Amino acid sequence: MNITEVRVKLTEAKKNRLQAFCSITIDNDFVVRDLKIIEGYKGAFVAMPSRKLADKCPKCNSKNHLRSRFCNDCGAKLDDKRALDESGDESKGKFKLYADTAHPINSKCRDEIEQKVLAAYKEETEKAKQPDYRPPTMDVPDIDYDEDNTNS
Repeated sequence: MNITEVRVKLTEAKKNRLQAFCSITIDNDFVVRDLKIIEGYKGAFVAMPSRKLADKCPKCNSKNHLRSRFCNDCGAKLDDKRALDESGDESKGKFKLYADTAHPINSKCRDEIEQKVLAAYKEETEKAKQPDYRPPTMDVPDIDYDEDNTNS
């Protein structure tokens, strides 16, 4: 795996733990967006893209965030313990509220991603100190799709 591009978009709020969003391009072929650089207790780290977990109301079957105490649709009371992690250990009180949508399979890959992303983040924070600084765009480049090669 070769990370061929890293784009970093710094956040405005400096008091927030979320410092930046970024995307990486792998082998000039595959893009992973919505990585986050978060300021932790031991320094900055890279969080993989994730989504909020939800479950369905047993009464009306509508989706609700796992922290919801009542159904957003019918108002039924929801089980408070439905979001406990796999161990089911109540004493730890750990809830699994998000699931990674893309993530490395091994620590070598995670380390490589984190090193390159944090290096690009450091470079971007230095550039941001310049008076003529313009934040990079995170937009997708215009792509001219060939209608004969689409998978529809």
